[in-house]
Amino acid sequence: MFSLEYPYNPAPVLPRPTALQPGKKRFSGSEMLPVIDENGIVTAQATRAYCHSGSRLLHPVVHLHIIDRFSRIFLQKRSMTKDLCPGMWDTAVGGHVTYGEGVEEALYRETSEELGLTAFNPIYLGTDLYETERDREFVIIYAAVGNFSLSPSNAEVSEGRWWTLEEIDSNLGKSVFTPNFEGEFAKIRKTLESLL
Repeated sequence: MFSLEYPYNPAPVLPRPTALQPGKKRFSGSEMLPVIDENGIVTAQATRAYCHSGSRLLHPVVHLHIIDRFSRIFLQKRSMTKDLCPGMWDTAVGGHVTYGEGVEEALYRETSEELGLTAFNPIYLGTDLYETERDREFVIIYAAVGNFSLSPSNAEVSEGRWWTLEEIDSNLGKSVFTPNFEGEFAKIRKTLESLL
C-alpha cells in the first residue's frame, strides 16, 4: 500500500517568489497538488497549472481499473474539453490527489465524480512513474472487480463502455487509447487477468 506523508506545517508553495517578482503569483488556480518524492514524502505544494507547465514537479494521481467477471474492462472516453488527450479512451478513473488528501480518499472522490460509483473494494496494484516533456506523475494504481452500475459524468467523461481484452488488443497502437493507458495496461495486464 502506498500513502502520502504530509509535513506537520503546510508545505511551501511553488514557485517561490523571485527577486524580480517578489509577491506576484505566476500561476493561478484553486486546485493545489502535493509535490512529492518517490517515497510519498510531501515536500511542497503547487497549482495543477504549474505542475503541468513544464516544471516537471512529481505529483500523485490515482487510477482505478474496473473489471467484471466476463473479462471486460470499463474504459472512459476523455471529454473533448480535457487539456491532455481529449477524445481518447483511458483508464476507468484517473485524477489528481489534491493537497491534504489521502490516496484512497482521492480515489473514492474521483470515482464518485467520474462514474457515480461509491461502493467498491479497491485492490492496490502498485505504482508507476509516468513522464512526458511537460509532466511527471506518480500513478497509484488500483483495481475493482464486480458488476457495477456506472454513470459517467458528462463534465469529466464523454462516455464509457466495457471492452473485451480482444478489443483492446486490436486497438493498441492506433491512437484510440491514451499513451498513459497503453503503457500502464501492458504493465498490469497479467495482474488484472489474475483477479478474474
